Amino acid sequence: MHLNFIVSNFYKFKSFKKIENLKDNVKKKIKKFDIKGTFLIGREGVNGSFSILKSQFKLIEKELNQLFNDKLIFKNQFYNTHAFLRLKVKLKNEIVTIGDKKVNPNVLSGKHLTPKKWDELITKEDVMIIDTRNHYESEIGTFKNSIKVNSKNFREFPKWFDENKKRFSNKKIAMFCTGGIRCEKASNLVISKGYKQVYQLNGGIINYLDETKNRNNLWKGDCFVFDERVSINNKLKKGDYSQCFACRTPISADDQKSRYFKRGVSCPKCYKDKNEKQVNRYQERQKQIEIAKKKGIKHLG
Repeated sequence: MHLNFIVSNFYKFKSFKKIENLKDNVKKKIKKFDIKGTFLIGREGVNGSFSILKSQFKLIEKELNQLFNDKLIFKNQFYNTHAFLRLKVKLKNEIVTIGDKKVNPNVLSGKHLTPKKWDELITKEDVMIIDTRNHYESEIGTFKNSIKVNSKNFREFPKWFDENKKRFSNKKIAMFCTGGIRCEKASNLVISKGYKQVYQLNGGIINYLDETKNRNNLWKGDCFVFDERVSINNKLKKGDYSQCFACRTPISADDQKSRYFKRGVSCPKCYKDKNEKQVNRYQERQKQIEIAKKKGIKHLG
């Protein structure tokens, strides 16, 4: 298999003013590349995930650094094709949504730890590890002994922490997420509530697996990613999970053997939640996907 593509993600908390102009400029400049993915631009910064030919990566890296007037840090993996279906450049109030306007990681966030320092910290008894990700992410992989927020989305984190904050009194708090961006905001919120010893895994799980190769076996399972691969393993290769297109959660080979699994319609995790109207809609979408597949084209639904 020829791994001719790079799948990359980056973020930068930085104040931008004329974001409409910035969005138009980004869209115009990057269209000349063979690139797909999503770029979220807001007044607080930029958050990007994309796939591109390896031969074009250095060029897009230079272009993005110029567009955002910064030295961006890219977390890269190799893949055999595009990991996204299309290119989207969007304006957002928050580049990762926590829903609390007071949260500002540009002012302060947790102390960034290298993967090596992270391994040293999370094995200590006075440390509480928080997995800030959603339930379907932590379900397929997480760090040993971590406390799972188990949220439906990141907006639930402030309420979850308020309900659980007593557990963290007089403890060091170590936080992690996929690429680091959620921890920037989560750690700022936690610090604002009076917790002083707050740490975050620099570059997130992706950077951790890249640098450590999980030599100490502190990471267990796969890492969920928000693209066509669904998950990546210890070696940053595509994992063994597929995705239920009805509820968008990762599903295993065993899940697909279940009598409740119907491709594009339902899985064991969501079959109870679908009404007749939804089932009919999902069935029609799956039918169109199969038609497109026979014609040799990719259905974007």
